[in-house]
Amino acid sequence: VLQIVKESQQQHGLRHGDFQRYRGYCSRRLRRLRKTLNFKMGNRHKFTGKKVTEEILSDNRYLLLILMDAERAWSYAMQLKQEANTEPRKRFHLLSRLRKAVKHAEELERLCESNRVDAKTKLEAQAYMAYLTGMLRFEHQEWKAAMEAFNKCKTIYEKLANAFTEEQAVLYNQRVEEISPNIRYCAYNIGDQSAMNELMQMRLRSGGTEGLLAEKLEALITQTRAKQAATMSEVEWRGRTVPVKIDKVRIFLLGLADNEAAIAQAENEETKERLFESLLSECRDAIQAVREDLKPDQKQREHALENDSGKVSNIQYLHSYLTYIKLSTAIKRNESMAKSLQKALLQQQRSEEDGKRAPRPQDLIRLYDIILQNLVELTQLPGLEEDKNFQKEIGLKTLVYKAYRCFFIAQSYVLVKKWSEALVLYERVLKYAHEVQSGAGAHTNSLKELPDVQDLITQVNAEKYSLQASAILDSNDPHETESPSQVKDGKPLSERFETFCLDPSLVSKQVSLVHFPPGFQPIPCKPLFFDLALNHVAFPPLEDKVEQKAKSGLTGYIKGIFGFKS
Repeated sequence: VLQIVKESQQQHGLRHGDFQRYRGYCSRRLRRLRKTLNFKMGNRHKFTGKKVTEEILSDNRYLLLILMDAERAWSYAMQLKQEANTEPRKRFHLLSRLRKAVKHAEELERLCESNRVDAKTKLEAQAYMAYLTGMLRFEHQEWKAAMEAFNKCKTIYEKLANAFTEEQAVLYNQRVEEISPNIRYCAYNIGDQSAMNELMQMRLRSGGTEGLLAEKLEALITQTRAKQAATMSEVEWRGRTVPVKIDKVRIFLLGLADNEAAIAQAENEETKERLFESLLSECRDAIQAVREDLKPDQKQREHALENDSGKVSNIQYLHSYLTYIKLSTAIKRNESMAKSLQKALLQQQRSEEDGKRAPRPQDLIRLYDIILQNLVELTQLPGLEEDKNFQKEIGLKTLVYKAYRCFFIAQSYVLVKKWSEALVLYERVLKYAHEVQSGAGAHTNSLKELPDVQDLITQVNAEKYSLQASAILDSNDPHETESPSQVKDGKPLSERFETFCLDPSLVSKQVSLVHFPPGFQPIPCKPLFFDLALNHVAFPPLEDKVEQKAKSGLTGYIKGIFGFKS
């Protein structure tokens, strides 16, 4: 049963969460099965209901009829669940469809008790029935009954997984993983406070995967936090307590510590990146909720004094706090990406890898540019302009990241053998690092999370000596191999047939064979012809002919009219 269901779901829409497409597939398959088995419900004029009984179970496709009915009702219920987020009335239709699915599953379980069905199919039918019952009780918020049904389903699938080969057990274990978050959520609603931590661990173990399981975990965690948020009324930040009245902000602030702990425990970069993106997305939603709560008259008083104490309004201060969380998280994410790129650069120096594009220092420069831009935005948050300690901390962090940015700019100059520019930049790195060390003082705790400046100083000193040695060797090498561009001097191939040189550009798409378009060349001009003899030619006289023509002009015309002939 489970294998048929999973294969159908993966091939017809559920890989992308498209329940409507899967429901259409179930309807078409039911029509094909009824036609093949000649098990039609009457004709186009009259409906005649038929039921599948044990007596006609000569073909296993009769069981498929019941299974597809249940799947069609379940997929319609899941489609309505997605739509119920914006249209709450559809929840009643959702419950009706789930009840229909449970009814078909009960009929499937009853038919599978026949002697014609093997033991494995019987157990799977019982597990399928328990799963759909659990889903119905879960939607009714009957937590105890839902937990019992899910536990029964989980027990059956675990036993089936142990009874068969590893390849067959994979399918059963996947279903167990899908059910586990629901069981823990039911336990939390019954009163088990440790269930929330287990849900967080499940999300962490899911890694960078996306799909129904990840979406279900996120939804359950959000629902759990929503219940806890009812007890939260205020938050304290930098010595000021601010009331929190917006539910979405309460939920986000409650889950902030859990999300940060999950990021710290992430085993690989892909999981960490996914968790960072999830946290930033929740933070943006919370900021948007606060922004909508800021009324026009409050916006005009953003920078106004409150009670003559120089403080901004509570709602504006809460907005600054959430913006601070967003920018700090973005800085941590970019710093994590920078660390992974630095490791990749070190590995590349030790062993060159073919294939994918290798990381370059320019990639790190871009990341540190973004971090510095975020730090500038932090200094401009409303309500913190007069906080000297905060401004000092941000100033020290800016110096640290400027030092690292300068270091990688110098590394990029070393790659193109610009020794003097790289040396100047290394000196600038040391200057920034010494400024951080001298100005740290009471802010040592705030700098613990930042990269170690002393390690950077040690690395820069080593790089300086290496750079000076490379510069000396580069200037004293008289037998430097000429580059292909120096050998051919930009000449096309047609002009250097007698000179041999290795030119890789000849096998590229921008090969230079001839000058095109060709240059202008001088050519002889067409001579000018002057007819000088024409001035000395004597033409024959034509007076006699001209006189005759004059006499026969008007006179001849008049004579012709009156019929006179000369």
